[in-house]
Amino acid sequence: MKLKNRDILVTGAAGFIGSHLVDALIRDNHVKGYDNLSSGKMEFLEHLSDEDNFEFVEEDVLDEDSLYEAMEGCDMVFHLAANPDVRVGAEDTYTHLEQNILATYRVLEVMRRQGLRDMVFTSTSTVYGETHIIPTPEDMGPLKPISLYGSSKLGCEALISAYCHTFDMRGISFRFANVVGPRSTHGVTYDFVNKLKKAPGELEILGSPPGTTKSYFYITDCIDGMLFAVENAKDRVEYFNIGSADYITVEDIADIVCSEMGLENVKYSWTGGVDGGRGWKGDVKVMLLSLDKLKALGWTPEHGSGEAIAMTVRSLLDEGR
Repeated sequence: MKLKNRDILVTGAAGFIGSHLVDALIRDNHVKGYDNLSSGKMEFLEHLSDEDNFEFVEEDVLDEDSLYEAMEGCDMVFHLAANPDVRVGAEDTYTHLEQNILATYRVLEVMRRQGLRDMVFTSTSTVYGETHIIPTPEDMGPLKPISLYGSSKLGCEALISAYCHTFDMRGISFRFANVVGPRSTHGVTYDFVNKLKKAPGELEILGSPPGTTKSYFYITDCIDGMLFAVENAKDRVEYFNIGSADYITVEDIADIVCSEMGLENVKYSWTGGVDGGRGWKGDVKVMLLSLDKLKALGWTPEHGSGEAIAMTVRSLLDEGR
């Protein structure tokens, strides 16, 4: 899929990843951002108000009529709109079905009606579930997600594959590690920074020490890797892992956050967690993605997990978030 002189619809455009993606895409394309602002923030797009290559539509992807109208004149869709809260599934079993699976169905169906062929989708590493193959490659199977969020994203991947084969479309799904960086609105780094701002002497941490062990990667690596993969993908349906080449524990993250905030002798108060020390139901204990597929095409991330966390802390402090 070429990314030059395209007319692109980006759902979830006002979100953390979506807004950074829009920043990159408008360099060579016309972009229409689409977001209901339920979790996205208009402030992330305010700097684009005078850009000729950008327009914004405040609507919900579940509204098929509005989506159809917004998609007119477009020739490609980056579908990022979703409910990103993994934890909500343990209490509300419908949210991820509606806002992830049904929303993706709406996007695909409008694409079919409009005759659009190219779809890029942001999936998640949680589709793999609790795998013992570390680093985990894209062709590992069977996939057994342990959260409703992970299962909903896997369902979206399946829908995309079926639409691509049935209606002569092309789809790329990115299985993300934990993305961090400026404009973050949730996640462990964001939570730690805000907790320590309020109470700099003590930090409550979900789970039991040293916490889960996962890969974290910086938003610039995320966007660069996505655009590189889209430009170089060859098959009708593609899946790409994307993340950093290493992983760190939650305790490591706490240490980095404290160091970057200039805090010493902070007391860590672990909650004990669930299911053997996890932070919450559906929390994968170990996650590191194999990047061999992207590396074979010529892309590698610039930053490791620890560096990504440190840079994110600095950006959050600069933003005052």
